[in-house]
Amino acid sequence: MFVGLVGKPSAGKSTFFKAATLMNVDTANYPFTTIKPNSGVGFVKIKSAAVEFDKVPNPREGYFKDGWRFVPIQVLDVAGLVPGAHEGKGMGNQFLSDLNQADVLIHVVDVSGSLNEKGEQVDAGSHDPAKDVRFLEHELDMWYYQIFQKIFKKFSNTVNQQKEDIVKAIAKQFSGLRVTEDIVKDALKNLGLDDKQIIKWEDSDLKKLMQYFRIRTKPIIIAANKADVPGAKENFDRIKKEFPNYIIIPCSAESEFALKGADKAQLINYVPGESDFKISDETKINDKQKQGLNFIKEKMLDIYGSTGVQDVCNKAIFELLKYVAIFPAGDKLADSDGNVLPDCFLLPEGTTALSFAYSLHTDLGDNFVRAVDIRTKQSMKKDQLLKHRDMVEILHSK
Repeated sequence: MFVGLVGKPSAGKSTFFKAATLMNVDTANYPFTTIKPNSGVGFVKIKSAAVEFDKVPNPREGYFKDGWRFVPIQVLDVAGLVPGAHEGKGMGNQFLSDLNQADVLIHVVDVSGSLNEKGEQVDAGSHDPAKDVRFLEHELDMWYYQIFQKIFKKFSNTVNQQKEDIVKAIAKQFSGLRVTEDIVKDALKNLGLDDKQIIKWEDSDLKKLMQYFRIRTKPIIIAANKADVPGAKENFDRIKKEFPNYIIIPCSAESEFALKGADKAQLINYVPGESDFKISDETKINDKQKQGLNFIKEKMLDIYGSTGVQDVCNKAIFELLKYVAIFPAGDKLADSDGNVLPDCFLLPEGTTALSFAYSLHTDLGDNFVRAVDIRTKQSMKKDQLLKHRDMVEILHSK
């Protein structure tokens, strides 16, 4: 799965990327610091299942810290977006092409209001960050719309003349954007187009349909970045009210990057997403570093409960995409090499015991007998839905 980082130039996308992945990328306060997309590994955070059995896990991927399991996700930081991107302005065409890989979007917004529409520095508070939210929606909607509008006349005539199944035809046309037949069915019904001949669709119908597709195929969570800047709190509270349908998380990518850096240097002990940290050795930290840590504590952790970066990643996967984390396990909780719960899979909501078996290996699915819930020791039928953090053993005939 891909998580795409989007937003205006200089809003803090690359800093967010660095904070989430600890990869060293260029960051600067001018447009198009990111030209080619940066791809790296970030993490979602879940409570470790192993600690319930007084064991320490040995993750094959990701890592374990202080009772928490960090499971890897792919993060893509693409070029900054400017007005008219759908018309090819700025890095528009490249941006939209890169963006198509993403399953979910994190829109990094400068909630301090210190960047204008083009991502240029202005006085803090002089720009309304709500405009940035609408701006991204517009660019994406117009991108989808232009794809269809260019071919619509020929497409609609063909569908009408050959009496094609409109749902199948549209789903096929937009399969590259992950539009499924179910999404098309829902869209036509909700927009009142299921009883309207396609050749009679108006331009406004096309735009509404494309907006529906965008919302379903590119869900967005907003990272209200630079929340520690004076005046940002008021902006955050306002856009929360203005956009009640969005998940909006206050964050400071710079603070998260600093805390992770200090933890890596063993100056502090910090678990991403937590509301505090502990200084490992007072003698190793100078006054300037202490001031910086105190600033993060007072301006972010004490006010918002975290830097927000980990919260954004978690909510993008578990709330927007509605994925669940599943641990393949056996009675001893270890593989043949003695590694305790080495694997953890992120799977779509609605995953069954059988589909989980197939995700592990085709042979396990083909020869599925039953599954066992390791916590309860109860058998699970092949069509039983799995829950977040389930520990499952697959029993097979071979």
